[in-house]
Amino acid sequence: MRSIDAADEAQLFATIDRWVEREVAPRVKEFDHADRWPAEIVEQMKELGLFGATVSPEYGGLGLPAATYAEIVMRISSVWMAITGIFNSHLMLALAIEKFGTEPQKRQWLPKLATGEIRGGLALTEPDAGTDLQALRMTARRDRGDYVINGTKTWISNGIEGHCFALLVKTNPEASPRYSGMSLFIAPKGPGFKVGRKLEKLGYKSIDSGELIFEDYRIPADHLIGEVEGRGFTQVAGGLELGRINVAARGVGIAEGALRLASTYAQMRKTFGKPIAEHQAIALKIGEMATRARAARLLTLDAAKAFDRGERCDMEAGMAKFFASEAALENSTESMRIHGAYGYSKEYDIERLYRDAPLTCIGEGTNEMQRLIIARQYMRRNGT
Repeated sequence: MRSIDAADEAQLFATIDRWVEREVAPRVKEFDHADRWPAEIVEQMKELGLFGATVSPEYGGLGLPAATYAEIVMRISSVWMAITGIFNSHLMLALAIEKFGTEPQKRQWLPKLATGEIRGGLALTEPDAGTDLQALRMTARRDRGDYVINGTKTWISNGIEGHCFALLVKTNPEASPRYSGMSLFIAPKGPGFKVGRKLEKLGYKSIDSGELIFEDYRIPADHLIGEVEGRGFTQVAGGLELGRINVAARGVGIAEGALRLASTYAQMRKTFGKPIAEHQAIALKIGEMATRARAARLLTLDAAKAFDRGERCDMEAGMAKFFASEAALENSTESMRIHGAYGYSKEYDIERLYRDAPLTCIGEGTNEMQRLIIARQYMRRNGT
């Protein structure tokens, strides 16, 4: 990923801030409460280049460093986290192709992904395989020049509105260890690829989460990413570091947004003749919220900068994802309490942040899994 000078970065952030203020904030309740696909906002994100944010300029993208990309996600998520999922899941598909694909695969797919002409995502989770990806059952059988795929994926972001997915399957179900029999395919919608039901969610509205059903779905062998079987698990693991940095950035955005809403409300709302911000109980909450949000931001940027340096950063990304998501959950809860009864009303934005925050503790690997990753990596790096 290329570097970006301070002036260009500042201009980019200013553009994002104006867009969020003018186009996103006034309409977020409309889309979120109706759980409606934000088609107009998606078109604007295409114009802003967000679908090619981390794709190399060679293939038509912006080629942004992870730290710059994380900052963009933070700024958008402080107002509406869900729409960052529309382009982040898509960018995981693009990253898999750019990092592990053949040059013909890159030339064929990345330019259209970068513009958003083709949009998609990452299809990993199955009904019985979430955190434990090695338990997946979807198979791909070689048939001369094609592969024939059967199975079901679930909880796939962009599953209904998307066009193409990075699909993790087993090409050798008997392989030992299990991960060595897994492969990753570029899977565009077509015959044999059906979209099941849209899954209803507590929060994270407007972005579609769906079931994908494959029944004798046939694709050419050149859709195997890298065109070598058995590398899928490693290819997916390589993208999860950036995915976890993105989820951490979402958590930072929610934590900072909740803090901002609480601070604004606490300075306006009065009890016993003075703003509630001047009451010690509220001031203590805001002090803790500000500290959590700041710590989450610094951990996330630390992980993003390590990623940009090309270093292994599964521990750093895990720390950022774990802490920032918990900060989002705690800050949104405390902000709702500061709002009192109004925080429980759909007229106030805090209820949306409160509903969106729990997903960050689950997505891209549960926080229980993150703590195990952190512990293992810390001991490896600091073993005697």
